[in-house]
Formats: sequence, structure tokens, C-alpha cells
Amino acid sequence: MHRGNLIGIMEGHLQRTLGANARAIRLARGYSQEHFAELLGFHRTYWGTLERGQRNLTLQAVERLADALGVDALVLLSEDMRVDVDVRIRADRDRK
Repeated sequence: MHRGNLIGIMEGHLQRTLGANARAIRLARGYSQEHFAELLGFHRTYWGTLERGQRNLTLQAVERLADALGVDALVLLSEDMRVDVDVRIRADRDRK
């Protein structure tokens, strides 16, 4: 595969992964996109672009977002943890 093609495929991959993980967390907690954004102090349209992987966040912003969500920053960036995130958050919610 040509290097240019590989870069095109990979570009935005972490953004999309972070967005999918943030969405999984929101859904596992049973919140609408609008209500969850409000709870976290984000505008709903901003949160929507984040979930769709359209935001290019700094590492500091990823850390702040993870803190607001109550998860480790690596959880937000890890594709391998998508299913784990959902299960863990559901288990935490059920314990309360």
C-alpha cells in the first residue's frame, strides 16, 4: 500500500475512536446527547461533533474530558476497550 493511502486511512482515526468511546459512555449511562452535554458543561452541538469524531482535541482537552467522564484518558483513545468501557460503566451504574 502506498504511504499516502495509509495516511489518508489513518487520519482522524483517534478522533473517531474517542468519539465512539464517549458515545458509548453516554449511552451506557442512559443520557440523551443534549442532557449529557449539559451535565458536562458542553454545548450540545459541540458534543455532537465530538461523538462523530469531528473534533481534533489537544491532549489536555482529552485529559479534561476523561476527568469529566470519570474514566482514564486511555479508555477514550483505545479501540480495544470500546466493549469493556460499556460493560464497566454499566456495572458501576448498577452498583449505585
